[in-house]
Amino acid sequence: MNRSRTLLAALCFGLVAVSANAASLTLPRDSQAASVSRMIGLVKVSVDYSSPRVHAPNGTDRRGKIWGTLVPYGMVNLGFGTCKECPWRAGANENTVFTTSHDIDVEGQKLAAGSYGLSMIPGPNEWTVIFSRNSTAWGSFFYDPADDALRVKVKPSKADYQEALSYDFTDSTKDQATLALRWEELQIPIRIAVPDSDAVFMTALRNEMRAEPGFMWQNLVQASQYALQNKHNEDALEWAQAAVNRVFVGQENFTTLSALADAQEATGKVAEAKLTRDKAISVAGPLDLHQYARTLLAKGQKQEALRIWQMNAKKHPNEWPVNVGLARGYSATGDYKQALKYAKLAANEAPDPINKKSMEDAVKKLEQNQDIN
Repeated sequence: MNRSRTLLAALCFGLVAVSANAASLTLPRDSQAASVSRMIGLVKVSVDYSSPRVHAPNGTDRRGKIWGTLVPYGMVNLGFGTCKECPWRAGANENTVFTTSHDIDVEGQKLAAGSYGLSMIPGPNEWTVIFSRNSTAWGSFFYDPADDALRVKVKPSKADYQEALSYDFTDSTKDQATLALRWEELQIPIRIAVPDSDAVFMTALRNEMRAEPGFMWQNLVQASQYALQNKHNEDALEWAQAAVNRVFVGQENFTTLSALADAQEATGKVAEAKLTRDKAISVAGPLDLHQYARTLLAKGQKQEALRIWQMNAKKHPNEWPVNVGLARGYSATGDYKQALKYAKLAANEAPDPINKKSMEDAVKKLEQNQDIN
């Protein structure tokens, strides 16, 4: 490696010569430290790095001279340390460090939970991204391929100009995201996925239900409902039963009994579910019954929803929102005359301007024989 190439590598990779006896100073760096993290469901992924700029510390504009020049293509000998064929540290100063709290897939390949030194081998058309088990090194001067945990191939693409190198997460959902390195007019996208995000969440939820959060019936109901939505019916039944029966924790109220009835139905305990549902209805307040009937209506069970609203009116006459429910129930079944009667009553007894306006609008629709649901 000639002298100019060695100097270029030293500038790019942050090599600084100091006296062995020099005191350690904390001074502003040209390449500032940065960190980015993202929750992918319950999995936390983060990158800690230092951010070089397109303009050199002396103000020189290096635009158009970053890729293939300042950051050489391929592996290079940096002229320092033990590494003779070294990747780029994908940043400046210390190692760029990639950390994941759980096992993930990177470009379709498995990467175990942990912290990794993140390096890259740039190329005009393809890059290699390296996750090294050595996450504490300074740059790539002591890089050893024996420490590689994973290598993946990615394709670079054009991007809007960016002065300072940065990492960012894009296209994020509950089970996947793209980590993108961006600098100058190039971006390097790396696809990350949580292979079984539901299993990760259920494991965490089971642990929570064994700890302090499991000592509240409200949390047990929420856990049961989530498990039911995601087809973990036995877990749903266990937590719903605890919400009702657990010593010092359980309560028999409309919410807990309804959750238990749902879980019993999902696990084939149909007769038990009916008894539990009837019990839930027997202890329900006017708002409980109203919301339950709305749930039935959303499922298309119009007659059953109307029956529950009628029951609500018998159990809780003259209470809000009983007449709202009757208006909705009769409207859903096509009896607009009866629906109009109760909509007018509800408009007169509305507890606030928002509800009053809603019912006045309902009255106008029903006067034109239009459904208000």
